[in-house]
Amino acid sequence: METKSIMIVGVGGQGSLLASRLLGNVLLAQGYDVKVSEVHGMSQRGGSVVTYVKYGDKVYSPVIEKGEADAVISFEMLEAARCLPYLKKGGKLITSTQQIDPMPVITGAVQYPEGLADKIKAAGVELVAVDALTLAEQAGTAKASNVVLMGAFSAMTDYPEELWQKALEQCVPPKFLELNKKAFELGKAAK
Repeated sequence: METKSIMIVGVGGQGSLLASRLLGNVLLAQGYDVKVSEVHGMSQRGGSVVTYVKYGDKVYSPVIEKGEADAVISFEMLEAARCLPYLKKGGKLITSTQQIDPMPVITGAVQYPEGLADKIKAAGVELVAVDALTLAEQAGTAKASNVVLMGAFSAMTDYPEELWQKALEQCVPPKFLELNKKAFELGKAAK
């Protein structure tokens, strides 16, 4: 199998580590060689966080170059737009509709860009935009937005449901498991 690449992007504190662990567990259970690497910007201050996930028969490096990503999973609209150059032609972009103001917007130096979803679609990208924050709140906590998006991503794959459920059980502390399972199902059902 040729190597496939998935980028998980967001800002600090949105749970990209858990999302990459869930995905990595599912891919390992499928028998793939999997490499995961995180690149942190000023994540402690709400800066960009990017996680590379590469898998296939044999993977030598987790780094994803521009034009290589088969899919981008984004926890925030502006981060989705920033990662467009990494998406390969025909790739898929799954994003939360949530908008988190970066520091230049907070300080008033610039305004948050308007109409990002339309601009992404106009670039010819297959976009799945999910109101992950609202769905996570329905599940019980806004912090489950990452798991909502992984549920939405799972609906686009042919990986068995039981592998996703097992990954949730392995990666989520027991006291938060049912809440995260609900978030995952809400994401899976989102269109």
